[in-house]
Amino acid sequence: MSSLQPYQTALIDASMSVGALKFGSFVLKSGRTSPYFINAGLLNTGPILATLSTAYAHTIESRFWSVGVQFDVLFGPAYKAIPFASTTAMVLHTGFNIDVGLAYDRKEVKDHGEGGKVIGVPLNGKRVVILDDVMTSGKAIREAMDTVESQGGKIVGVVQLLDREEVGRDCTSSTVQEIESIIGVGRVQSILKMKDLVSWLEEQGTVNETVAMKGYRDKYGIKSN
Repeated sequence: MSSLQPYQTALIDASMSVGALKFGSFVLKSGRTSPYFINAGLLNTGPILATLSTAYAHTIESRFWSVGVQFDVLFGPAYKAIPFASTTAMVLHTGFNIDVGLAYDRKEVKDHGEGGKVIGVPLNGKRVVILDDVMTSGKAIREAMDTVESQGGKIVGVVQLLDREEVGRDCTSSTVQEIESIIGVGRVQSILKMKDLVSWLEEQGTVNETVAMKGYRDKYGIKSN
């Protein structure tokens, strides 16, 4: 029996089918050579967005909503996470009877029309969950947090597509742990973690990729998991 939830397996399969998730050898911005790489920008068709938003919704419902962490607004940072947040808000409504608002920002402040930096539900006084794809340095998620807080919103959680489960350059903590030190332990959740990819590879019987992933994890993986 698979150790993964059906929505996790479906997302991995869909990501592999369009080349959004690849195994091999990839040099990251950090300079590390990674045995895998994910490009969430390739999750850009109706069927794949449906798979992705279903996975986000399952994660939100099981890790936040059902344990009492409720919120008012999903926030999608510009630009990649905007469609992720909008489709996830729909799936939360149709699939889980959870009704929340949607907001997103623009990188450039608009000085005409509706104007402003944030579009959608006003964030002032609202509990907000931010969607992200993959945290690397944490720069993007910190900017999103600053935007939400500048609008008067209270961040109660972050949900990312993938947690790489690796330490930063200081080799002591991960970006997830750093963000949780700000918003609370357990308030950063992920659809997938690196260990889930390892489990999936093992189930597929792909020996070389599994060995490479475990070697990378031994070298860079967080130790307090």
